[in-house]
Amino acid sequence: MVPAALKAQTTLPIDVPYVPFARKALPAGRPREWYISHNRRLKAMRLAIALLDSGVYRPEQANNHRIRSTADLVGIHPPSETTCHMVRALMRYTR
Repeated sequence: MVPAALKAQTTLPIDVPYVPFARKALPAGRPREWYISHNRRLKAMRLAIALLDSGVYRPEQANNHRIRSTADLVGIHPPSETTCHMVRALMRYTR
């Protein structure tokens, strides 16, 4: 059993804003296409999460305009057609 004083010290308040982890350098020596696809997947994942947080739960609701406006709202560069397609695919396959 954990004492109440120790338990009170280890709990975090819920209203603390989200702080992302520190970025690490990508591994060196890979082909350029690997870095491009890796960054595209990360961008698509961030956009899919932002869309889900804003109430867009189905891929049919996420047209290119909505994805690009969400990217602008979140502070991400506007995604390409391929990235928009990846966002919809992520939303489709995570169900």
